[in-house]
Amino acid sequence: MCRFLLALAFVFIMPLQLMAETRLPSNQAEISLSFAPLVKQAAPAVVNIYAKRIVNVRASPFAGDPFFDNLFRDFGGPRQRVQNSLGSGVILSANGIVVSNYHVVGEATDIRVVLNDRREFKGRVLLSDQESDLAILQLDDAENMPALALRDSDTVEVGELVLAIGNPFGVGQTVSSGIVSGLARSGTAMGNARGYFIQTDAPINPGNSGGALIDVTGRLIGINTSILSRSGGSNGIGFAIPSALVAQFVAQAQAGNTRFERPWAGVTGQPVDADLTDVLGLDRPGGVILSDFHAASPLKAAGLISGDVVTAVDGASVNTPAEMIYRMTVAGLGAEAQLTRVRDGQSEDVTITLIAPPDVPPRASYVTTTVLPGITLEQINPAVAAELGLPNMATGVVVSDPGATGARAGLRQGDILLGINRIPLSTPAEADTLLQQAKGRLALTVQRGQRRVTLRFRI
Repeated sequence: MCRFLLALAFVFIMPLQLMAETRLPSNQAEISLSFAPLVKQAAPAVVNIYAKRIVNVRASPFAGDPFFDNLFRDFGGPRQRVQNSLGSGVILSANGIVVSNYHVVGEATDIRVVLNDRREFKGRVLLSDQESDLAILQLDDAENMPALALRDSDTVEVGELVLAIGNPFGVGQTVSSGIVSGLARSGTAMGNARGYFIQTDAPINPGNSGGALIDVTGRLIGINTSILSRSGGSNGIGFAIPSALVAQFVAQAQAGNTRFERPWAGVTGQPVDADLTDVLGLDRPGGVILSDFHAASPLKAAGLISGDVVTAVDGASVNTPAEMIYRMTVAGLGAEAQLTRVRDGQSEDVTITLIAPPDVPPRASYVTTTVLPGITLEQINPAVAAELGLPNMATGVVVSDPGATGARAGLRQGDILLGINRIPLSTPAEADTLLQQAKGRLALTVQRGQRRVTLRFRI
């Protein structure tokens, strides 16, 4: 019996000894194995950003009151206040091109960028976009700057080791590690942001926004933007904007664009859920079913029709309209994209040319001069609709800038002006004529999102 137990112990101990032997470091380099060399390589290209912006606030004696603060939110005259923000950024070129988040530097009047070696530079925004939460900066008088190389984020896989580098809580540059815990997370990180996000469990704290998410070779795979946490701390899910989208921002900034342009699809669609799967002849939920097409839509020009299901763009599966637009965006304006569409149960690849929203018909900007002066009106076209976030099929006249008078009257940017005193409005120039004809009373009918609102005045 003793011999049997000894033999059994030998059988179990030997594999453990062999496993232990294979894990023992064989030299000094393996003994000191760490992320330190990687951090030394990448950290100099991650910067701290201090931004100031002027914001208008209203002085109210009810500020902070849980009831009256909301009831009297427009009480008191507006006053200006300096708002400071702290974040991070990543240098992408030797001549000082820096990428950060829009919520860090957007609309800033003064931007100061501090490098890891304590050098300071003044920064200016070349291109920013609130929807994507990205901004491209240029550092003044910068040369021979440390920079990170971009890695195609489409090659990133779940489970890869990553490092997040930034300036959390303003305590100075810090590094946290984790793995890529998810890909293709859409519409979950920021309220306005659309498209894909790289999901990570690496801690992303306040101030880390705009910092680098790098792989184990030191290449940039994403820009840290937010964390989804119940407590507000770092014990949540972090999100980073993929480097593929960053590359498109850099390209447009270097081309001289001041507004980021996305490819225009000119369609409306919705995700295909389980209820639609059988009806459409699909074996599983997935894809985007197309419905309404704009007359100038490139998808319509390529032969797609209402009821078609787009399941992939350039071989990458898409399940929401936001994902479809994201895939088109990273392909780039002027490029060709291959859409996989399903019609009557049959799959087919269709090639489309990616175009910017056409500025046709002309927007015909017009500023009112009579009863409500200073309101900028524009004719709605695809370009105007994209700029103001209007539905693809919107038509008519839109308020692009209410001005001081329009704002006091209750108008907002993006309001579609349907009529004045119940007379339909079809062009911006008609507005002044109808305003001049108004006597005693004035009624403006506007479409605001899903609501129709009538604003009434005595004049």
